[in-house]
Amino acid sequence: MAGQHRMPGLMARTGVIMACREASVFVRMFLRTYLVGGCINTRGMQNIGLSYAMDPGLRFLYASADDLQKARKRYLKVYNTHPCWTPLLVGLFFYIEQKIHKGLLPPKALSQMKGTIAFTLSAVGDSLFGGSIYVLWSLSTMILLAAGLPWLALGWALLWMGILEAFKLYTFWKGVSEGIAFLTRLRSWNLIDWSGRIKALNVLLLFVFWIVVWPGRMTPVSWMTGTGMVLLVACLATLFYRARDAIMIALAALLWAVPVLVPYLEDMPLPW
Repeated sequence: MAGQHRMPGLMARTGVIMACREASVFVRMFLRTYLVGGCINTRGMQNIGLSYAMDPGLRFLYASADDLQKARKRYLKVYNTHPCWTPLLVGLFFYIEQKIHKGLLPPKALSQMKGTIAFTLSAVGDSLFGGSIYVLWSLSTMILLAAGLPWLALGWALLWMGILEAFKLYTFWKGVSEGIAFLTRLRSWNLIDWSGRIKALNVLLLFVFWIVVWPGRMTPVSWMTGTGMVLLVACLATLFYRARDAIMIALAALLWAVPVLVPYLEDMPLPW
């Protein structure tokens, strides 16, 4: 009888210990996602970093050394994605790994899904983060700094950093808790469409930045001259990417020369 009375308490304590251990595993996995790019290589890209991030979870699932080694090998194949999606994918892969551990999925299921999901999200991430959100962040910060508002720029940067970290934590947890089902919801967010909208906003911000940093008095002639020079340098930098350093030096010289040359250009008589 005494033993029966002790059983519920013992089971409750065991459950708490397991929950704490599982939470510790999740924390270590999430923190390791920041190091996935630390051992990037030409053969497997981010595969070693991914294996390192997954290791606490694999150790939690597999007690047998044989099973642990087999599980580790599944993450040593080619893997590459945008860093902002790494927490989601680590959580998602752990969700799938739990299914494999329980016998609900075959091990080859991970290999079949891993590459497709990672590379698809990589393309979305390059467009959404690298080509849109980071540019928005940079341009808006440059405008604030050029306008003489450094503290506001610092606060703006901290806000964006907080949003980005919250996004990573949210997607990691959704990957762990919902798995593949979360990808369906992610698809409904239409992130590529949002990327296009943000890029349109970036065009407007670039126009604002150009006004804020314009040296001297802005006139139609100076505007056309300066803008034309910058566009020319941008085209040259795109076409002749090997000589970008020299082209950037030429751009700096042109920006210095525009305010000096424009007054003479405005005084020149027009041929017509």
